[in-house]
Amino acid sequence: MSSDDSYRTLTAESLPEGEPLHRYEDVVPRRVTADDPALRVMTDLSRTNVISTQAGASIREALTLMIDAGVRLLLVVNSAAEVVGLITARDLNGEKPVEFASRNRVPRDRIRVEDIMTPKARIEVLPMTQVTEALVGDIIVTLRASGRQHAVVVERNRVGGELVLRGIFSATQIGRELGIEIQPTGVKQSFSELEAALHPGVILAH
Repeated sequence: MSSDDSYRTLTAESLPEGEPLHRYEDVVPRRVTADDPALRVMTDLSRTNVISTQAGASIREALTLMIDAGVRLLLVVNSAAEVVGLITARDLNGEKPVEFASRNRVPRDRIRVEDIMTPKARIEVLPMTQVTEALVGDIIVTLRASGRQHAVVVERNRVGGELVLRGIFSATQIGRELGIEIQPTGVKQSFSELEAALHPGVILAH
């Protein structure tokens, strides 16, 4: 254990006389624009814990977890904590459970996450090397082209070279950062709302 000599005492200062002191959340940051760096709207998984669920969990359990955590995407992991897929609120609330139940003649409460998730082999990812050079508008264009409301960002671990998850982009989160509330009722609606909020110089053509 280090001795006290290894550390230093910080120098405290008096508050400026007459200057108001605000709570941190009262200081409103500058609103994001389409020309800002994409990293401003990425959920950075090196700083934020990602919410995950087991492949064998029921879709009801997954939906409850989403609601409790306030997220619309869950990573799906196996017993070795390896990512095997992802599942979104749209998957859980859309046609996938209905179609699976009908096709396999099973009740809805027996449907598991692994039955309707997007498996790892079908997940399209963005390399962090591209994201660091991208703008918010680039991400909106990319999401729109893929027809998805989320994008996953990956990078190589600097030490061992393993492929790791680094971030997630969400159309809903981007809308919030742009100053609009997106009702996640459909992909087309989401992107119409995003496009309406962009600067006229970067409005996307339909």
